[in-house]
Amino acid sequence: MEVAAMKPKKKSESLFYSSLFRQQLQQLHGDEREKAAAAAAAKEEEEEEEESSLLRSSSSPAAAAEEAAGAEEAGAAEEAGGFGLAVGMSWVVAEELRALWSLALPISAMNGVVYLRAMVSVLFLGRLGAVELAGGALSIGFTNITGYSVLVGLASALEPLCGQAFGSRNFPLLSLSLQRAFLLLLLAALPISLLWINLRPILLFLRQDPALTAAAASYCFFSLPDLLTNAFLQPLRVFLRSQGVTAPMAFCSAAAVLLHVPLNFLLVFVLRLGIPGVALSAALTNLNMMLFLLAYLRWSGVCRHTWRGWAPPADVVADLRPLVRLALPSCAGVCLEWWWYEIMTVLAGYLPDPTAAVGATAVLINTTSLMYTIPMALAACVSTRVGNELGAGKPRRARLAAHVALGCAAVIGTLHVAWTAALRHRWVALFTSDASVRRLAAAALPLVGLCELGNCPQTTGCGVLRGAARPAVGARINFLSFYLVGTPVAVGLAFGAGAGFGGLWYGLFSAQAACVVLVLTAVLGWTDWEAEAARARKLTGRQEMKVLYVGSGGAHEQV
Repeated sequence: MEVAAMKPKKKSESLFYSSLFRQQLQQLHGDEREKAAAAAAAKEEEEEEEESSLLRSSSSPAAAAEEAAGAEEAGAAEEAGGFGLAVGMSWVVAEELRALWSLALPISAMNGVVYLRAMVSVLFLGRLGAVELAGGALSIGFTNITGYSVLVGLASALEPLCGQAFGSRNFPLLSLSLQRAFLLLLLAALPISLLWINLRPILLFLRQDPALTAAAASYCFFSLPDLLTNAFLQPLRVFLRSQGVTAPMAFCSAAAVLLHVPLNFLLVFVLRLGIPGVALSAALTNLNMMLFLLAYLRWSGVCRHTWRGWAPPADVVADLRPLVRLALPSCAGVCLEWWWYEIMTVLAGYLPDPTAAVGATAVLINTTSLMYTIPMALAACVSTRVGNELGAGKPRRARLAAHVALGCAAVIGTLHVAWTAALRHRWVALFTSDASVRRLAAAALPLVGLCELGNCPQTTGCGVLRGAARPAVGARINFLSFYLVGTPVAVGLAFGAGAGFGGLWYGLFSAQAACVVLVLTAVLGWTDWEAEAARARKLTGRQEMKVLYVGSGGAHEQV
């Protein structure tokens, strides 16, 4: 760009960071200093009108505004020298860390609570017997592959739409996108329901054990209400997260999970419903999460400005194309990674000692699921931060959010490497007393921790790509890394080279290594943040929107 030729990158960075530093100083030193700074900025703007005009004509509007607003701060930073700039940058990074983790900590807590809910369900299945446990586990894997992964993936298409719409203050689009997501997930739930209802003939066709098939089919059938609940719950979570409303989600999830144990006890042992009782308890717990959340939103009014009431059906279905264009690659990216872990379990069943191998795989996958709760929350929240800043026309703030989140992800991955190596034997002993399973799992656990060194940054990087409305890039990277790199390596080492169980996890390591390299290249090397801000303006439609909304007070037109 011409601007890049006129002004060195270093000076541009100093304009940005010193501008943000001045904003923090104004908050500390009160209104008088703010007025004086504003007057000085106005005077400086008049003196450099020619330069500001040139900047605005040769760069994006958002970048030009930041350059003009930062003129006074650049002079101050130059006078203060490198120390002043370093202090300003540190302050800005600290503020971004605060903003990021104020979102991510509650989401991490919520993910941990949801993980506990799943563990409680497995424990109650185990109390029913070996057949019930095996059948329930088979059904849980089937529902994850065919249902929940699809709904979560489709709902993640809301992340750029809601995040950027909230950042640009386009609240009608924010509300309308949520309702369109409800419709999209309900439509997706219809064929998924037919698949779940027919699980019994599918498993019998695959020559599964009849008793195991009956248990799995029963659990799957009584999970159908949960499919409907998730069609509303998943988009609602993204809608709230895009506005920074995360703590209520954690509290409501915790309250629902507190009722999960007594619900299981009541339905499974008091009413003697068996496997259907476990499935219904899980469905009721998710329903309670949603009802508690809706009650809080109604009572607090936290979304009174962003929720504009139910739109007429014609407006909801009028233009689903932007959502669908984002939903399909978002869904593909999530499903490709989820499904690969299920493939690992299937491959473990073909090893020389399948019982021990499948058991050890279950231990390691449960461990990775637990470790995944933090980077998954970080990815979701950096998607929100990037989307908000791009929607607000602040590409440099979006880039800063991405860089800070990736740095946090690297630290988290390093911690996972450390604890999996130091505590591997004690950790595995919590899951099983079988010596062969413990031996395999403990040997592979440090490698799984090493995988997290790549998984945490790549998961976070995929969140950045979603926030910038580029989910197709993440989907292509996942396919290339897991299926064209990881799968051949896993199969080749485990079965061709005779590495056995460890070979499968070296396949995962190779997939994560390829994935993190490609994702970081896409985020750090191939992202034009000013162009992304321009795309955000186009996506959210900053032009006026007229939509007729139907709320409790009747129909009204929203501009």
